[in-house]
Amino acid sequence: MTKILLVEDHEELWDFLSRRLRRRGFEVVLAHDGQQGVDMARAERPDIILLDMNLPVMDGWTAARTLRGAEETARIPIIALTAHAMSGDRGKVIEAGCDDYHPKPVDFSRLLGQIDTALLQREGEERPPA
Repeated sequence: MTKILLVEDHEELWDFLSRRLRRRGFEVVLAHDGQQGVDMARAERPDIILLDMNLPVMDGWTAARTLRGAEETARIPIIALTAHAMSGDRGKVIEAGCDDYHPKPVDFSRLLGQIDTALLQREGEERPPA
């Protein structure tokens, strides 16, 4: 079962996303601030991380850089969830270490496609050459 770490501080959104992801067969673990997200990523070794960028304690930008800088979490795909949908914001989240970007409000069907793409890319990177 694919494990998703959802790092989100707004209860309404994490409740909505976690319920819908679980219904589609994902295991979901939750963190509600950036530091807890980093700690949970290290402890839980999720297959993918959905990371809000505006978080208390440690923001998502710092959390993404921290995760990319640690050997045990560097290869976990990260999809940024952010209300920042301005020109150039996608580039900023990629530069911070995220693999993809999803503007809020969440389009669940599109997010599922992004999760599938990120997991397939990770699988392709980990497979030894034939």
